[in-house]
Amino acid sequence: MMDLGKVGLIGGAGWLGGAIAARLIETGRLTPDRLICSYRRTRPDDDLGCAWTTDNVALAGAADTIMLCVRPDDWPTIRIEAADKLVISVMAGVPLKQIAARTKSRRVARALPNAAVGIGFGYTPYHLASEDASDAARIEAIFKCGGLVDRVLDEDHIDYFTAMSGSGAAFPALLTDALAAAAIKHGIPETIAHRAAQQVLIAAGRLQETSGDSVSQTVQSFIDYEGTTAAGILAMRRNGFDEIVDRGLWVAYRKALSMSSGR
Repeated sequence: MMDLGKVGLIGGAGWLGGAIAARLIETGRLTPDRLICSYRRTRPDDDLGCAWTTDNVALAGAADTIMLCVRPDDWPTIRIEAADKLVISVMAGVPLKQIAARTKSRRVARALPNAAVGIGFGYTPYHLASEDASDAARIEAIFKCGGLVDRVLDEDHIDYFTAMSGSGAAFPALLTDALAAAAIKHGIPETIAHRAAQQVLIAAGRLQETSGDSVSQTVQSFIDYEGTTAAGILAMRRNGFDEIVDRGLWVAYRKALSMSSGR
């Protein structure tokens, strides 16, 4: 197992920073004495056993790897020197050139985990500015504690993943809510409609995970069966389902780009 040294999480009191910190400790990837977290105002009541500080400069000095787990709006207030450190940002929309300029580090990376990292079922794409294999391995070791990890070679893809996978449960929940709303419109009691739709969502993920098929193959298998589900799928597609999804992701992607003045 790779020795990560000391990891410092700036913004470790936030929901994402806290989830990453908890997974690092719970999975044994880090021992508490190798983790330093910073907070702004109120120290969290945690049982991780790690060090807490309000001094980001001290954190950066003590850590071998620094993770920026703050909101993009708070980024302008962060002042650290990290010339020889690996700096990993999980901020949406903030480009590597800004991170490198602010931290004085050439070893910079962007990653985009989603909320499911907190339960070990997350997805994290990352982009590393350099070709350093050791830094890539370090990044993957950190995020694999929370789920699947992929390296992407184009930084722009991180911004697109902000819209796609970074949304976590949002878009599946939107579809589930629409299924329930359609059932309610048909006269099915609200409680039962939501219960049924939610169970479909939960079961779909588990079935897909165990099937061995891609999602495209799953959809096609229903279409090939030519039953009621096929009729519904084809009707949705004729009425612009794919185009609506594409448009929604595009707007979210553009929002990610607009979150930083450096683009």
